[in-house]
Amino acid sequence: MTRHRPGTARRRPPSRHLPLQVFLGFVVVYFLVPFWWVVVNGSKDAAGLFGGGNTLWFAGRVDYLGNLRELFTYDGGIYGRWILNSALYALVGGVGATILAVLAGYGFARYRFAGRRFGFALVLGALMVPATALVIPTFVMFAGLGLTNTIWAVILPSLLNPFGVYLMHVYARDAIPAEILDAARADGAGELRVFLRVALPLMRPAVVTVLLLSAVACWNNYFLPLAMLSDNRLFPVTVGLGVWQGIASANNAGTTPLWSLIILGALVSVIPLVIAFFTLQRHWRGGLALGGLR
Repeated sequence: MTRHRPGTARRRPPSRHLPLQVFLGFVVVYFLVPFWWVVVNGSKDAAGLFGGGNTLWFAGRVDYLGNLRELFTYDGGIYGRWILNSALYALVGGVGATILAVLAGYGFARYRFAGRRFGFALVLGALMVPATALVIPTFVMFAGLGLTNTIWAVILPSLLNPFGVYLMHVYARDAIPAEILDAARADGAGELRVFLRVALPLMRPAVVTVLLLSAVACWNNYFLPLAMLSDNRLFPVTVGLGVWQGIASANNAGTTPLWSLIILGALVSVIPLVIAFFTLQRHWRGGLALGGLR
């Protein structure tokens, strides 16, 4: 038996996970560099952006407050309205999609009814259809109903979230023991009381997960409001910044101040998402991990 002498360091074997750690480090840098670029250039004016200096570091005077003041006062303060529109679409669409996903997922997981397998197969099939492929048929349908160029043209399609239904079905099936539900029914609780008092608290991590994913999807939605809306006062921030980018590109002038507003506007638009992810991170990770177990 080999003994190590006192005072001698034991040689550690090389880490087997070193290649994976290097790869993950590269992925982190790959995703953080664009965000850092936006943070740095959001403090510059048009001359600083196109002056030929280092685009990955601050140059001259850092003036976020002045740029923010110009951003929220440009064109009558339309950017602030775009932010509020995005918040409205994300809140109403995210909450509504979560409620429908919770009810549908719980129903598919815990009830036996005619057409259950066929209905759930339709949900799985909807996961395979790209959302952009449904924009034109949705536009034709809403145009026939006279709902285009209204907030409902953005909110109503956002209420359908097949992935949320699937996630809630998997979670409700695996994380809620059937014995608990049967015990509550044996004690005289009705189905609504069983759902609200027993099942829903157990589903809380998955509910937070679906809410977060649905709200982020509504906030980042671009093609649907672009096709549905023509009034710039109803635009979300994604479409509004796209319109500004088109105007700046059409001017073909590197010194136009609109480019600096676009970059800073993009930075401001991701701050609510970053706050939401950090606030709900524990519930989000726990919900995905537990919901994926069988």
